[in-house]
Amino acid sequence: MKNIAELLQKLEITPKDITIFEKAFTHPSFNADANTKHQDYERLEFLGDSVLGCIVCEIAYGVHPNMDQGLLTKLKSALVSTDALSAYAKELSYHEYIRVGNSFAGKVIDSKHVLEDVFEASIGAMFLDQGFDFTRKFVTKVMYENIKNFNIDDLQDYKSRLQEEMQGEHREAVTYEIINTTGPAHDKRFKVRVIYDGMTIGVGEGASKKAAEQMAAKAALEKKAEK
Repeated sequence: MKNIAELLQKLEITPKDITIFEKAFTHPSFNADANTKHQDYERLEFLGDSVLGCIVCEIAYGVHPNMDQGLLTKLKSALVSTDALSAYAKELSYHEYIRVGNSFAGKVIDSKHVLEDVFEASIGAMFLDQGFDFTRKFVTKVMYENIKNFNIDDLQDYKSRLQEEMQGEHREAVTYEIINTTGPAHDKRFKVRVIYDGMTIGVGEGASKKAAEQMAAKAALEKKAEK
């Protein structure tokens, strides 16, 4: 495990109280070996979760002015998910600075939940030690591009919308069919058509069958809206 001071220097943070950051990078299992209690990231994670959520919501609200409350809620959930936050932690090499106890099994870098928790705890520590404005600038630097360029289609359930609209009007369901599959096994592309009453009403492509079906449903809804 590397010294936390090294990481703070990389992040351009001059700590007022470095022990706050040490806690943010300490797994609860460390307490058993050190014979301590609450000297870990759990309380800071609680605080950081709220601070991070507030900043992400503020950025999303500003860069997506046409997105309604429902989509903004889905966007926030996607942006602060375990996968997303653990990925940020890896990019920042947080796993190299996390203290764990002898009872911790496996490798820290392989535990998405630990990485997520530490990322949130680091935000909590940053908020307490450096203030909200500094923390906002840090989160903006790390997450802004992903918030701005997030694929909105990933938040939309076009298939459900199409099914509801078609069944509401005609009481019949739509079906999906793969037209074509291209590319090598590790990078396949799927082309799908959505069929209603024997007719193709939309075609879509994607990196998975599910994604292609969503794009086909979106195309069908767009055609339907034009009529």
